[in-house]
Amino acid sequence: MFDVEVIRKDFPILSREVHGVPLVYLDSANSAQKPQVVIDAESDLYAHHYSNVARAVHTLGSEATTAYEGARDTVARFINAPRREEVIFTKNITEALNLLAYSFSNATTFPGADQFRLGPNDNIVVTEMEHHSNIVPWQLLAQRTGAEFRFIPIDDEGRLDESALDTLIDTNTKLVSFVYQSNALGTINPVAELAARARAVGALSIVDAAQAAPHLPLDVQALGVDFLAFTGHKVYGPTGIGVLWGRYDLLAALPPFLGGGEMIETVSMQGSTYAEPPHRFEAGTPMIAQAPALAAAIDYLTALGMDNVRAHEGAITGYALERLATVPGLRIIGPSTNHDRGAAISFTLEGIHPHDVAQLLDERGIAVRAGHHCARPVCLRYGIPATTRASFGIYTTNAEIDALVEGLSAVQAMFG
Repeated sequence: MFDVEVIRKDFPILSREVHGVPLVYLDSANSAQKPQVVIDAESDLYAHHYSNVARAVHTLGSEATTAYEGARDTVARFINAPRREEVIFTKNITEALNLLAYSFSNATTFPGADQFRLGPNDNIVVTEMEHHSNIVPWQLLAQRTGAEFRFIPIDDEGRLDESALDTLIDTNTKLVSFVYQSNALGTINPVAELAARARAVGALSIVDAAQAAPHLPLDVQALGVDFLAFTGHKVYGPTGIGVLWGRYDLLAALPPFLGGGEMIETVSMQGSTYAEPPHRFEAGTPMIAQAPALAAAIDYLTALGMDNVRAHEGAITGYALERLATVPGLRIIGPSTNHDRGAAISFTLEGIHPHDVAQLLDERGIAVRAGHHCARPVCLRYGIPATTRASFGIYTTNAEIDALVEGLSAVQAMFG
């Protein structure tokens, strides 16, 4: 375990006040705050080493390229990727998932890409707890190809109905795309089991690890998945950068998504050939300064130890579940215990709209999120318009959980 008070000093924003009171930041699932080392890394690239990458032979070009490609190595180590070339930089996880969906569409006319082609006899499987970023791209792919779109339902506790797997994942399934940790429920899914189910019928497995990457050790080899993606700003890194990892044999056969500079091998007016991964999927000027800043964030987490991160946040989440259970009229949407759940708790307060709860908590300096959290099917499943969500990070303290509970009591008092 680490000293959370020492960690908090690394995050400049945590020293500020909101409405005259100390900030209590409980919105890390939305976007995590940045340690000074991340801020410095991005600033240093712009201030001392900036140039476009993979294009110039001068000193600045070499330094920028080294920093950018070094970040790829850092990400590969973080997720235990077998090869650095399997790491693709995107601008976020939404782009990463869309990259896959549109690349599968392009397989229709791309030589050697038969395994990615979908048609009316095929189906795509997701889950009912997905973020919109892991629903809409696959719905669009189904519309483009005629494939059937299916989803695994969730039960009253906010976990997958595993009894439905045998009927939903069948020999006509081509893709199974699912979240590692739900942003709306906090549920942690059995990734290795789901990947094995997909593999057993010859389907590809795709994992949304946006909420898992900041909180859990990631090992793509141990998980046995085909593709995995996460986003930089949730792992204490900068905005504007994300990661797509894929097995190299798949990436080498996958058609490109965007066409342009640096993703080509040769270009003529009669046709083009394409670069090997990862550059095939990184058309145009990339996220030059953001990549080393992401690497700084990953190095920061790695130094803390992801097992220690998991232990701290598990303790915080357990404490929060206990304290929230004392609030009259509060209903947790998602697992009510700390078993296989992550550091985000969504809830409703009887008779008070979640947006009112969030706004009134903000007046007490407490930042939470209200809405459907880009997971509207979850709200539809439980018959609610929205939830309030408190989400935690490496800098969250028990005292902040106490402030949340006191704030909720004050909100209830205001509504009589």
